[in-house]
This record gives sequence, C-alpha cells and structure tokens, in this order.
Amino acid sequence: MTSLEDSLAIIKRGADEILVEAELVEKLKKNKPLRIKAGFDPTAPDLHLGHTVLINKLRQFQDLGHEVLFLIGDFTGMIGDPTGKSATRPALTRDDVIENARSYEQQIFKILDPEKTLVLFNSSWMNEMSPADLIQLAAKHTVARMLERDDFSKRYKGGQPIAIHEFLYPLIQGYDSVAMKADVELGGTDQKFNLLVGRELQKHYGQDPQVVLTMPILEGLDGVQKMSKSLNNYIGINEAPDEMFGKIMSISDELMWRYFELLSFLPEEDIEKFKQDIEEGINPRDIKFILGEELVERFHSKAEATQARENFIARFQKGAMPDDITELELASVNGKLAIANLLKDAGLTQSTSESLRMLKQGAVKIDGKKVEDKSLEMETGSEHIYQVGKRRFAKVKLK
Repeated sequence: MTSLEDSLAIIKRGADEILVEAELVEKLKKNKPLRIKAGFDPTAPDLHLGHTVLINKLRQFQDLGHEVLFLIGDFTGMIGDPTGKSATRPALTRDDVIENARSYEQQIFKILDPEKTLVLFNSSWMNEMSPADLIQLAAKHTVARMLERDDFSKRYKGGQPIAIHEFLYPLIQGYDSVAMKADVELGGTDQKFNLLVGRELQKHYGQDPQVVLTMPILEGLDGVQKMSKSLNNYIGINEAPDEMFGKIMSISDELMWRYFELLSFLPEEDIEKFKQDIEEGINPRDIKFILGEELVERFHSKAEATQARENFIARFQKGAMPDDITELELASVNGKLAIANLLKDAGLTQSTSESLRMLKQGAVKIDGKKVEDKSLEMETGSEHIYQVGKRRFAKVKLK
C-alpha cells in the first residue's frame, strides 16, 4: 500500500496544476479505486512522445491502484478540437477516425496495463443523444463563458469567424465526464478550459465534480515549439530503435532535463544525482544515453535499447565525433532549406558545389545515416547532427 503522502507526490510529479488539490486528497482518503479519465481525439494514426506525457501519468495512477478510462474521441474527432486554433479546424471523416482509433488502441498498451484500462468511445453515448438532448446540454453553458476561452476570445476580438459547432466541442468533452462518472480528468495545459467545463457539467447532473490535473506540453526536438508531427520535431513511439535513440541524442543538454521530468520513470533522486554528476564533470552525453535507453526499452525491448546505444556509439564516437560539436541555428527559406545550402551555411563545405560533390560521393550523413538524395530539403523546426567526411560535424537547428 502506498501512503497518501507518497501517492500525492507521485501524482504531482511533473504536473502543472491540480484543481482542486484538497478535493483530490478527500477522494484518495476514501481508499477506493478512482476513475481516471483522459481523452484523445484520433486526429493522426501515430502517437509521439508528446502524447505519452499524459499516458505516463495514467500509468502512474494505475500503479497506485486506480482505474484508467482511456477515451477515444471518435465523435468529437469529427467536430475538430478548436483548442489553440486561429481558424475553424477541418473535421475528420468517419473512416479516418476509425482507422486512427484502431491504431491508438494498439499503441497505448506499450505503456498502460491492459488489465487496468477501459477503452471507451464517446460515440457510444453521443450517438444515442437526440437533438433535444443536445439542446438541453447546450442550455447548461453560456456564450459569455465560452468567450472567456483564450482562443475564442482572440478570434472574436479579431473579427475571425467562430462556427457554432466549435462551441459544442468543450460541451461534449465535458459531457463525456458525466457519462463516464470520472473522478479525475487529465489533460494538457491547453485543455484547462474544456476540463473545467466537465467539472461544471457534473455539478449540473448531480455528480461530484472531477478533479482536473493538467500536464505541461512537451517541447519537440527544437526545444521551442510543442512536439508535433506537422512541425517535424517529434519522436514517434512506433519509430525504429535506432531512429528513436538518435533523435533523443539530438536534443539539447538543457532540453534533456525537461524530457527526464516528463517522460522518465526513474526516481527524482536519480535525476538530481545526474545533474550533480554533470556539475562534477561527467559528459552530459553519457546521461543522455540513460534517457535514450529508458525510452527505447519502453517502446521496444531492453536488448534493442542496448543495441541502439551501441549502434549510435559506433556511428558517432568511433567515427571521431568531437565532444564539443558546433551547435548553431540557421534560417530557412519559406519553411525549408536545401541540404546543399545548409551544409554551406553551417560551414561544413566551402560552397554549394562542394556540398553537391560531397553528397554525390556519399560523404554526407545526417544523424549517422548516409544521405542518398542530393535534392533533400530540411524543414523548419528540424534539429540534426550533420557530418561531412570524417572530421566535419555540426548540430544544426533550422528556424
């Protein structure tokens, strides 16, 4: 049995905010499994490490003996989540939703315990709701409250259109909590408004309001923008071990601590010890090895994680990659930069013609992999280690 104090410490680790913490304490004091909800719209077929910040917290709740309700928003996915959007978001087709949802189910059990996870689809109750029921639900919230939401407020003041159906999204997400009788709901900091709508609706329906726990948004490989497939700054949980390990090794030493905080299951004391080790002179790369192995093992296996590390060392360290590798930022042109120009701008070649010559000779590598395509264009937000020949290296972030 985990004490109340220890349970709270585990739950609060990495969390941004708990609303209301006193209510969470009272729920935990009852010493019975809580219903922990997290919803995911199946907007893309692949999950990345940014998604797993929430899923990791769900796993921690499971380890404390609670029941996880993993909600796949197949109904809300066809509305389109307006959170953070400056324009109405295109809705998914039913076929897209079904295909992506199936993919989610396969991926989440790389982290969650299937025996303690209930996978639900909000279409199962929303498809039963009549137009009259939906109108009654809409009557429980006001336009004024909706316009308190930051993105809606900005669009309204800026004269940008807000479609009526976008107001329904937070209402339906909130009603999901009613249908599921959630005790706690998890979400990113950008979901705070929607999560609080769930609390209010539960009160309207005579339920104890859920506790809201928000988690930070994980930055992508660039260390600036949130991890996103569209920004090409992501690490997919289905990526090959070498690819995943290489991407983790490409993050900055500063960003490494953020990833430890939000993605690692290692004790906090261990992480503090790592920081002390670096202050005492240990190479940060060696600490990053530990993070890389932990994450690759989580989504693959211990043997594959060890092999990925050995492969990385063989590609880079035995290839005489310097410890003090040059790090720089380059500007893209319309969101992209041709590889030949990038190599020249990074000082790895004297000219684009030399770049093309080195590419033709197979002497250019990105993260240890030979570049075959001379017309390759790198996208804004990407961050990689570029190598020309045996001795020229640079870690370049494209902005």
